[in-house]
Amino acid sequence: MPWVLILLPLPWLVWRFLPPHRDQVAAIRVPFFRQITEAAGVEARAGAVVLRRKRIQVIAAIAVWVLVLVGLSRPERLGEPIVVETAARDVVLALDISGSMDERDFKTADGSRQQRLEAVKSVIRSFIAERSGDRIALIIFGTRAYVQAPFTEDLQSLNGFLDQIVVGIAGPNTALGDAIGLGIQTFEASEVDKRLMILLSDGTDTSSRMTPINAAQIASDKGVVVYTVGVGDPDATGESRVDLATLKEIANRTGGQFFFADDETALTAVYSEIDKQNPRTTETLSYRPKRSLTHLPFALALLIILGTVAGFTLSQRRNARARQ
Repeated sequence: MPWVLILLPLPWLVWRFLPPHRDQVAAIRVPFFRQITEAAGVEARAGAVVLRRKRIQVIAAIAVWVLVLVGLSRPERLGEPIVVETAARDVVLALDISGSMDERDFKTADGSRQQRLEAVKSVIRSFIAERSGDRIALIIFGTRAYVQAPFTEDLQSLNGFLDQIVVGIAGPNTALGDAIGLGIQTFEASEVDKRLMILLSDGTDTSSRMTPINAAQIASDKGVVVYTVGVGDPDATGESRVDLATLKEIANRTGGQFFFADDETALTAVYSEIDKQNPRTTETLSYRPKRSLTHLPFALALLIILGTVAGFTLSQRRNARARQ
């Protein structure tokens, strides 16, 4: 409250313009007082004794008053600027873990065959590692869709959730529409404008309560962009056949893009392309921490008071000894 500093001249104004304070005290009644004053040629009037203060006492009083006002003004010390980066975009990863993801037909860099889910998880880990600053949620789906991890910036814990995923824990079928719907619901807790959903599937929708196309239209209305990634065999039969047409339509309706990956190298390239098209976006907030210094002027004023009182007491004792 800096305005209290306008009170600095108050003691001088009181001393200059207000009459001195007078106390009534007991006095000796003198007979023939009027005659005595007339004989002495003086005029009787109200008496007053003005105590003389030493210069050090005046200086101390002024210093204490200034320090008290400075303390009441709540001085603060500004620290070094601190920059905080917060996510300007939320990302939902929706991962198909239906029974077909157990197929070992994914080619690795050395030419060996790997389980689809393990290959996908490996690539997703690398993708997550590059999303520092973004909030990421993880959805898994099979016969039903579940939120494996809500939005978080703790990427290490997200890798822990990935480690817990195994094929079939959400059921053997594929619920594409429900996964998109759950992603839309997850975004309701988001306060950012940019909302990105990456949907990976290797099958055909067979168990959704809402069709994938309808879910995609709702996502588009909610401002959710869906990138779809197809893995697996488009020439297979039944639920093992990846429905590329539906994945393309989902991406088109939401303003996203469709990718197909048939091996680990292609899948890595897919996530790299998504990363290029959607670079990490952050909002920067800068502030300077404040530290209150109110206690310093109050403490200094107290020291001055104690020092002045101690000096005045010692001076009186010396004078008393001198008179003896």
